[in-house]
Amino acid sequence: MTLLFTLASFIPVGVRDIRVNKVVIDAGHGGKDSGTIGKFSKEKDVALKIARELGSIINKYLKDVEVIYTRDNDTFVELEQRAQLANKNGADVFISIHCNAVPRNKEKIYGTETYVMGLHTSEANLEVAKRENSVILLEENYEERYEGFDPNAPESHILFSLYQNAYLENSLSLAQKVEDQFKNRVGRKSRGVKQAGFWVLYRTSMPSILVEVGYLSNPKEEKYLNDDLGQTYIASGIFRAFRDYKNEIENAH
Repeated sequence: MTLLFTLASFIPVGVRDIRVNKVVIDAGHGGKDSGTIGKFSKEKDVALKIARELGSIINKYLKDVEVIYTRDNDTFVELEQRAQLANKNGADVFISIHCNAVPRNKEKIYGTETYVMGLHTSEANLEVAKRENSVILLEENYEERYEGFDPNAPESHILFSLYQNAYLENSLSLAQKVEDQFKNRVGRKSRGVKQAGFWVLYRTSMPSILVEVGYLSNPKEEKYLNDDLGQTYIASGIFRAFRDYKNEIENAH
């Protein structure tokens, strides 16, 4: 098979574009889904407050960035809908905010973690892409319209592996900036950048991270996470990481 299309033709706009002008902020859980429950608070409430604070800071200091929330009140939103919202709006970055927990006998564990999509899901992503892309075979003049792209040919999906790697690299960059801010500026214990197969990240089509801002299972940390100043510090750390990531992406071109 000869590939007639160019790499630029099929790399998503979010990867090509040198501007970072739209961010989707996802407050984890909500409504009937409380998420982690601490001794006196629920993950859905803490995540929403931090998400709102983050959006407020971005609106104040980055006037060229549009902030979109997957939810801005206590409502239940399916994981699929969260990713679809980001994809439909052509977001440049997706930030999901959550609180962590461990069993009672490990409640001394505390600190932050930032996740990106796990590498082990890459092959699954490719299979999903192949299946979803096969719909173009039903379209008229698809060979001309898609410049020779054949969804059934493994060679064609080289581009989609590049697509995934590009997002992963940028996601890792943003995630590391978040953890650096937490450790060096906010004074939190950083447990590092990690990878796992979170569905909400798996379905997004842009650099995406999931931030575990702390452990509600740790009494001391739960108090911090529910403190207005603590929430502001956390949101400010994520903001600075996002700002630095935005500057890095835009100044690299």
